[in-house]
Amino acid sequence: MEEDPSESERGIWKLSVDSSSCISGSGAGLVLMIPDGSTLEYALRFKFKATNNEAEWEALIVGLTIAKHLEVQRIEASNDSQLVVGLANGEYQAQEEPMAKYLSHF
Repeated sequence: MEEDPSESERGIWKLSVDSSSCISGSGAGLVLMIPDGSTLEYALRFKFKATNNEAEWEALIVGLTIAKHLEVQRIEASNDSQLVVGLANGEYQAQEEPMAKYLSHF
């Protein structure tokens, strides 16, 4: 029986994002894990008012943009927003205009 190759051997990067929004502003953190196990960490501060889900989208899009500039070929992204994950996976349909715009950009 052949073993499943490790993520490092498959060249899969991992992107984890988390964000928050409150009266004083919104921001996010993201971590890109390189297949060799090292990480790139970023902190984002948004200069606009955003809901939690909008901040989650912003962080996801920034993380994927960074990965694109680094010429990443394979990536797995994780996010703790059920709405954002459902929209990105095609499980949900965008009901509100802001979510539809983020989904279109994604």
